[in-house]
Amino acid sequence: MKKTIYISSILSIIGFLLLSPVFIKLLTYLHPLVLLVVLFGLVFIIFYIVLLIRKQTLNLNFSIFLILIVLYSLSLLILLFFRPSDQSYNSINLVPFSTISLYLSGEVNSLVSFYNLAANIGLFLPFGIYLLVKRFTTWKLMIFPIVGISMIEILQFLTQRGSLDIDDLILNTLGVYIGYLLFPLFNRVITVKL
Repeated sequence: MKKTIYISSILSIIGFLLLSPVFIKLLTYLHPLVLLVVLFGLVFIIFYIVLLIRKQTLNLNFSIFLILIVLYSLSLLILLFFRPSDQSYNSINLVPFSTISLYLSGEVNSLVSFYNLAANIGLFLPFGIYLLVKRFTTWKLMIFPIVGISMIEILQFLTQRGSLDIDDLILNTLGVYIGYLLFPLFNRVITVKL
């Protein structure tokens, strides 16, 4: 396992350094913590791939998994609520797919479009995995993401730290649901002991 950690660390650092010019451009409208979240995601993906290639598995105690989810959640909350103060966040969009269409239209910078679409989905994947690890009922698996993400959207608007956008709700919820679909792949390499 030490060799796997070593290989993963080196590959993660190389990947992060190679992609850093792209990541630094995102700092113009995001909290610098975005780099830490990106690094965390990159480390996890590379670690997962190395484990898969080396046909190894990792057994995690639930308390360690929970600590990782809490740290990730805190980082995500900082990303969602602590943004540069020179930006205005007082808009409401209740028309489904209008923001998504704008990002796909080519009228917005392609990096900004890609980041907004990919991040709104990708950043919520871990919560789908967490909910399945907790073995919630199907009803809770359907409702929890919608209610939780709706609360975040409303709170962002009320605190003027983000816009209230139905498309964010759609993309974030899709991210959680994709997390459900990815759970078997996650569980193939990483087992969480309750």
